[in-house]
Amino acid sequence: MIDITRLLCGTVHIGDALRYADRSEAARPDMLRFALEKKPVVVWNMTRQCNLSCVHCYAHAKPCADPDELTTREAQALIDDLGQFGAPVLLFSGGEPFVRPDLYDLGRRAIEHGIRAVISTNGTLITEEAALRVKEVGFSYVGVSLDGGRNTNDRFRGQPGAFDAALEGIRNCHAAGVKAGLRFTVNKRNVNDLPEILDLLEEERIVRCCIYHLVYAGRGTRLMDEDLSPDETRRVMDLLMERAVDFHQRGLPTELLTVDNHADGVYLYLRLRERDPERAEEVLTLLRRNGGNSSGVGIGDVDQRGDVHADQFWSHYSFGNVRQRPFSQIWTDVSDPIMAGLKNRRPLLKGRCGACKWQDICNGNFRVRAEAVYGDVWAQDPACYMTDEEIGIA
Repeated sequence: MIDITRLLCGTVHIGDALRYADRSEAARPDMLRFALEKKPVVVWNMTRQCNLSCVHCYAHAKPCADPDELTTREAQALIDDLGQFGAPVLLFSGGEPFVRPDLYDLGRRAIEHGIRAVISTNGTLITEEAALRVKEVGFSYVGVSLDGGRNTNDRFRGQPGAFDAALEGIRNCHAAGVKAGLRFTVNKRNVNDLPEILDLLEEERIVRCCIYHLVYAGRGTRLMDEDLSPDETRRVMDLLMERAVDFHQRGLPTELLTVDNHADGVYLYLRLRERDPERAEEVLTLLRRNGGNSSGVGIGDVDQRGDVHADQFWSHYSFGNVRQRPFSQIWTDVSDPIMAGLKNRRPLLKGRCGACKWQDICNGNFRVRAEAVYGDVWAQDPACYMTDEEIGIA
């Protein structure tokens, strides 16, 4: 995750302790210990069921629940283990997490363990009552997915009215005093809608927006050929950098971030070095603290059946199941060669990633994309848009 606003404008946000591990810059000093201990943020895909049918869903969500989903009691055991293990954040995801009636009780249990509980949702089921319950439980954040303007988003979601319902969900969160933000997965089908989404942030006073790069997993593999070209990705980054500075200069609190492509950090640093070398070196220090992609290290995933994955896009490869062994034991067991490799991947990287001089701030980027395209977990990430000259191999 690259916090464009933080890096360009020096603002301080709640995730800084986890990303940069420096007490003087942490918005939540009480979370610093999690960063220093390097315990993972955990995504829990608590259900496969979803009321929408998004074309790029990494989880292959379906209208009905998986009959083998973790029960409430099994989920409680998972959360208890995560609390004892020291996981700093538990992200309740799906499918659509609001279809599970035990979402609120499980969120409360996580918070009682000192875990920051957040929700990733399509937003369409966040009624006024649901938003008030989210507030009452104490969820820290709700991320709502919108993948374009009204028509574009509804085509992506497979349901007319999904845009308006999601926007109403955000408004209900705001009315209840719940921090809510947007999540936008950029690709050729919706890249022209990005300026409209950025305008929407200002109109609706949305304080956080994560722009996700496409990951070739689940139904997202169908869009592989519709991923942005390097030039298109650069134009997106230029727009986000421009708008982040504009928001900041006008006193707007909106935070812009990119997710799932750590080449963004390299690109931002190189662009900033051209016009503000001193600030660029400060940014480079922060990017090195961040360390790049952390699948299998700083982020992990548990699916609806309890299988543990390196992140939410690794559903095809499990390290074990929490019904047989606690997450804490599975996560620290490096007898699996993929788990061991992810925790010390640089000697294994191949191609451009293996030769890149920015490994300390990118860490080989996304291994799932490499595997999807080349059939090799350690091959180069095909979504890197840096030139050979920029990564030092020309």
